[in-house]
Parts: sequence; structure tokens; C-alpha cells
Amino acid sequence: MKILVTGGTGYIGSHTVVELQNRGHEVIIIDNLSNSYSTVVDQIEKITGKRPVFEVFDLTDKAKTAAFFQQNSDLDGIIHFAAYKAVGESVEKPLKYYRNNLESLLNILDGMQEYKIPSLVFSSSCTVYGEPDELPVSEAAP
Repeated sequence: MKILVTGGTGYIGSHTVVELQNRGHEVIIIDNLSNSYSTVVDQIEKITGKRPVFEVFDLTDKAKTAAFFQQNSDLDGIIHFAAYKAVGESVEKPLKYYRNNLESLLNILDGMQEYKIPSLVFSSSCTVYGEPDELPVSEAAP
């Protein structure tokens, strides 16, 4: 499968890329490098023996995102990790978070709709809200 991993040079994204490549998938990474480094791609190559396709741009840029989807309309799926997630800063600068997290997702969804890309895994917030009633927390938990 041909899979796009957004935020693919971040911690979770890069580990996901390694696992996908080790299973034989063709992976493309998009990252704006706002909180990661391009050298991560070198490390992925060292681990897997294959260098993923890597593009540096911000998914809030509608024109660049649309151009990417036009050139990669044959994607089988997307795993979306490219979001801001620092709780403290999100309270101080909520519009920065809304703009980045929503605009990037909406641009991705536009591309998926236009080119009929069938699958999206959307990474949730890293924040835990409240105390659970039981552990481990199940998918059915409120």
C-alpha cells in the first residue's frame, strides 16, 4: 500500500513509518519540521534500509497540499499525526492551535475527497482528560 504519514519525522510518526516500511508499504512523509528534524529520515533509512519519500511543507498551505494530492492521487491511505498538542500553549494561544490543527485536517480531507482516497487514521490528542473508572481504559469508556 502507498501511505502518507503526516508529521512523519516526529516521535510517533517516525516509529509508525519504520513499522510500515518494515511491512513492505510505500511511505511518503510530509512534515513542516516545526518540532522535529529532517535527520530523522536518515535514521529511518538506517533502520529499514529504505529511504521514505520526504516532503517539507505545511499542510495548512492549501495550494501546496492540493498540489501534493494531485501528484499522489494513488494513495491508499493517510495516517495524520501533524498537529500541535502542547496543552499549556494551546490554552495560551488557542487560535494558533485551531488554525493549524483544523486547517491541516480540512486540507487533507479535501484531497481525500477529490481523489477518493479511502482511509484515514487520525491521531487523537495526547492529553488525558480526568480519572478513568477502570484500567485499562476501553474504547467504550466515556
